[in-house]
Amino acid sequence: MKAKRVYFPPTTPQQRKLLFEIWEQSKNATAACQKAHVGRATFYYWKPRFEKEGYAGLERYEKLGVPKGTGRVAAEIESKVMELRAQNEGWGKHRIAHEMAKANNWVPLVSPNTVRRILEDAGMWKAGEKRAKKKRTRSGKADSGYARTDAQR
Repeated sequence: MKAKRVYFPPTTPQQRKLLFEIWEQSKNATAACQKAHVGRATFYYWKPRFEKEGYAGLERYEKLGVPKGTGRVAAEIESKVMELRAQNEGWGKHRIAHEMAKANNWVPLVSPNTVRRILEDAGMWKAGEKRAKKKRTRSGKADSGYARTDAQR
Protein backbone atom coordinates (compact mmCIF):
# COMPACT_ATOMS: atom_id res chain seq x y z
CA MET A 1 0.00 0.00 0.00
CA LYS A 2 1.32 3.42 -0.97
CA ALA A 3 1.83 6.06 1.64
CA LYS A 4 -0.44 9.08 1.44
CA ARG A 5 1.04 12.09 -0.28
CA VAL A 6 1.55 15.18 1.81
CA TYR A 7 -0.53 18.22 0.83
CA PHE A 8 1.46 21.38 0.27
CA PRO A 9 -0.52 24.65 0.13
CA PRO A 10 0.20 27.11 -2.71
CA THR A 11 3.68 28.55 -2.45
CA THR A 12 4.50 32.17 -1.78
CA PRO A 13 7.03 34.16 -3.84
CA GLN A 14 9.38 34.11 -0.84
CA GLN A 15 9.23 30.30 -0.70
CA ARG A 16 9.95 30.01 -4.41
CA LYS A 17 12.90 32.42 -4.11
CA LEU A 18 14.31 30.46 -1.16
CA LEU A 19 13.77 27.20 -3.05
CA PHE A 20 15.85 28.28 -6.02
CA GLU A 21 18.52 30.03 -3.93
CA ILE A 22 19.17 26.76 -2.10
CA TRP A 23 18.98 24.78 -5.34
CA GLU A 24 21.56 27.05 -7.02
CA GLN A 25 23.95 26.52 -4.11
CA SER A 26 23.53 22.77 -3.68
CA LYS A 27 22.13 21.59 -7.06
CA ASN A 28 20.07 19.14 -4.99
CA ALA A 29 16.34 19.49 -5.71
CA THR A 30 15.21 17.25 -2.84
CA ALA A 31 17.21 19.14 -0.21
CA ALA A 32 16.02 22.51 -1.57
CA CYS A 33 12.40 21.35 -1.43
CA GLN A 34 12.79 20.16 2.15
CA LYS A 35 14.32 23.48 3.26
CA ALA A 36 11.64 25.56 1.49
CA HIS A 37 8.81 23.24 2.61
CA VAL A 38 7.51 22.57 -0.90
CA GLY A 39 6.92 19.41 -2.89
CA ARG A 40 9.31 18.25 -5.59
CA ALA A 41 6.53 18.59 -8.17
CA THR A 42 6.39 22.28 -7.29
CA PHE A 43 10.11 22.59 -7.90
CA TYR A 44 9.84 21.03 -11.34
CA TYR A 45 6.76 23.14 -12.10
CA TRP A 46 8.67 26.37 -11.44
CA LYS A 47 12.10 25.32 -12.78
CA PRO A 48 11.46 26.10 -16.49
CA ARG A 49 10.17 29.55 -15.61
CA PHE A 50 13.15 30.19 -13.32
CA GLU A 51 15.60 29.12 -16.03
CA LYS A 52 13.87 31.34 -18.59
CA GLU A 53 13.07 34.47 -16.53
CA GLY A 54 15.16 34.17 -13.38
CA TYR A 55 13.91 35.33 -9.99
CA ALA A 56 11.49 37.81 -11.61
CA GLY A 57 9.59 34.88 -13.12
CA LEU A 58 8.90 33.48 -9.65
CA GLU A 59 7.00 36.57 -8.50
CA ARG A 60 3.75 36.13 -10.40
CA TYR A 61 1.49 33.12 -10.45
CA GLU A 62 -1.13 32.64 -13.15
CA LYS A 63 -3.79 30.16 -12.23
CA LEU A 64 -4.69 27.60 -14.84
CA GLY A 65 -8.18 27.35 -16.25
CA VAL A 66 -10.79 29.73 -17.48
CA PRO A 67 -10.95 33.15 -15.81
CA LYS A 68 -13.99 33.81 -13.65
CA GLY A 69 -16.92 35.46 -15.34
CA THR A 70 -16.23 34.04 -18.79
CA GLY A 71 -18.70 31.17 -18.46
CA ARG A 72 -21.71 33.40 -19.06
CA VAL A 73 -24.64 32.24 -21.13
CA ALA A 74 -24.93 33.49 -24.71
CA ALA A 75 -27.05 36.60 -25.26
CA GLU A 76 -29.60 34.79 -27.44
CA ILE A 77 -30.23 32.21 -24.69
CA GLU A 78 -30.67 34.98 -22.11
CA SER A 79 -33.15 36.75 -24.38
CA LYS A 80 -35.06 33.48 -24.91
CA VAL A 81 -35.30 32.97 -21.12
CA MET A 82 -36.64 36.49 -20.65
CA GLU A 83 -39.05 36.05 -23.57
CA LEU A 84 -40.46 32.81 -22.11
CA ARG A 85 -40.88 34.45 -18.71
CA ALA A 86 -42.65 37.46 -20.22
CA GLN A 87 -45.05 35.21 -22.15
CA ASN A 88 -45.69 32.89 -19.19
CA GLU A 89 -45.61 34.74 -15.87
CA GLY A 90 -46.55 31.62 -13.91
CA TRP A 91 -43.57 29.57 -15.05
CA GLY A 92 -40.72 29.14 -12.61
CA LYS A 93 -37.06 28.45 -13.19
CA HIS A 94 -37.52 24.68 -13.56
CA ARG A 95 -40.31 24.99 -16.10
CA ILE A 96 -38.41 27.52 -18.22
CA ALA A 97 -35.25 25.36 -18.21
CA HIS A 98 -37.37 22.31 -19.08
CA GLU A 99 -39.16 24.05 -21.96
CA MET A 100 -35.89 25.31 -23.40
CA ALA A 101 -34.42 21.80 -23.28
CA LYS A 102 -37.55 20.41 -24.93
CA ALA A 103 -37.23 22.95 -27.76
CA ASN A 104 -33.57 21.96 -28.17
CA ASN A 105 -34.23 18.24 -28.76
CA TRP A 106 -34.03 17.57 -25.00
CA VAL A 107 -30.48 18.86 -24.72
CA PRO A 108 -30.29 21.18 -21.68
CA LEU A 109 -29.20 24.71 -22.54
CA VAL A 110 -29.37 26.26 -19.07
CA SER A 111 -29.78 25.02 -15.53
CA PRO A 112 -32.71 26.18 -13.41
CA ASN A 113 -30.39 28.25 -11.24
CA THR A 114 -28.94 29.94 -14.33
CA VAL A 115 -32.50 30.80 -15.38
CA ARG A 116 -33.04 32.35 -11.95
CA ARG A 117 -29.80 34.35 -12.22
CA ILE A 118 -30.74 35.64 -15.68
CA LEU A 119 -34.17 36.69 -14.46
CA GLU A 120 -32.71 38.32 -11.33
CA ASP A 121 -30.27 40.32 -13.46
CA ALA A 122 -33.16 41.43 -15.68
CA GLY A 123 -35.32 42.37 -12.67
CA MET A 124 -37.94 39.76 -13.60
CA TRP A 125 -37.46 37.56 -10.50
CA LYS A 126 -38.66 38.42 -7.04
CA ALA A 127 -36.20 37.46 -4.32
CA GLY A 128 -38.68 35.69 -2.05
CA GLU A 129 -40.58 33.98 -4.84
CA LYS A 130 -41.39 30.50 -3.55
CA ARG A 131 -44.47 28.35 -3.65
CA ALA A 132 -46.38 27.86 -0.42
CA LYS A 133 -46.09 24.32 0.88
CA LYS A 134 -49.25 22.29 1.20
CA LYS A 135 -50.35 21.60 4.74
CA ARG A 136 -50.43 17.99 5.83
CA THR A 137 -53.25 16.42 7.78
CA ARG A 138 -52.90 13.79 10.46
CA SER A 139 -53.35 11.04 7.88
CA GLY A 140 -50.22 12.27 6.10
CA LYS A 141 -52.01 13.36 2.93
CA ALA A 142 -51.98 16.89 1.60
CA ASP A 143 -54.96 18.99 2.61
CA SER A 144 -57.06 19.84 -0.42
CA GLY A 145 -58.67 22.80 1.30
CA TYR A 146 -62.16 21.27 1.38
CA ALA A 147 -63.75 20.40 4.67
CA ARG A 148 -65.24 16.90 4.96
CA THR A 149 -68.71 16.39 6.17
CA ASP A 150 -69.66 13.75 8.73
CA ALA A 151 -71.24 11.65 5.96
CA GLN A 152 -67.91 11.50 4.06
CA ARG A 153 -65.95 10.28 7.07
